[in-house]
Amino acid sequence: MVAKSKKVAYFAHLEECLNNYSRAFIVHADFVGSKQISDIRIALRGKAELVFGKNTMIRRCIRNLCADGDHPEWMSICDVMVGNLGFMFTNGDLEDLEDTVKEFVKPAAAKAGVIAPVDCVVPKGPTSLDPAQTSFFQALNIATKINKGSIEIINDCKVLTEGNKVGSSEAALLTKMGIKPFKYGLSIRYVYEGGIFDPSVLKIKDEDLVAKFAEGVGHVASISLATGITTEAAIPHLVISAAKDITAIAVECGYIEFDAAKRVQEFVDDPKAFCHKC
Repeated sequence: MVAKSKKVAYFAHLEECLNNYSRAFIVHADFVGSKQISDIRIALRGKAELVFGKNTMIRRCIRNLCADGDHPEWMSICDVMVGNLGFMFTNGDLEDLEDTVKEFVKPAAAKAGVIAPVDCVVPKGPTSLDPAQTSFFQALNIATKINKGSIEIINDCKVLTEGNKVGSSEAALLTKMGIKPFKYGLSIRYVYEGGIFDPSVLKIKDEDLVAKFAEGVGHVASISLATGITTEAAIPHLVISAAKDITAIAVECGYIEFDAAKRVQEFVDDPKAFCHKC
């Protein structure tokens, strides 16, 4: 009965969040500790709400809520709920939440069996390890020498490769050397706002949209001019072309009663003087 009441409370809370918040980050939380999650919750107070739960419960809750045909956009969430995911609901600016996510990232030691998220290179130079620890370096084919009673690495050595599993020897060596090569924190997997989007949409600025729109208008104008079909996009080009034709005819006829015709006539009469004036 206790478990059932908790499920009911969770379903109610998730429904409340889906109704009250217009957007959210769907974040991945592998290797993120409870203290780290607690710190993030504190930092998000008043700005956003962090909600985690079992994927099966989340999918079941959303399917129940959408069973009567309401909020079909919620169903897109079910398709991506795979792995250790949670929600970061907000009605504010997503960029502010992105800054918070980037802030709460902590270094972590390499553990055996974990997939390395980045490469790790051990730099050459002296270490604090005594000669008795030479076997760890030998197991990884790292060239060393003894210098002033401690082990010294002769050359930079790549110990971990991104995408490969961390071996027990690599993990033990990095631990002994006090190197924490990894950084873990919440990572943004998806953006929800009336549907599921890739986080790359956050990099699109207003300037990018204006540039793309201007590019599209240019294509429409080009097609319009080539086909002779007048469109609003082509009107500025048609007006400019007509103005050039009128100016050319006016100069040819000797009618230079407007500024454009006067400037052209000045150029025709004395190109060097006109260019110097400009």
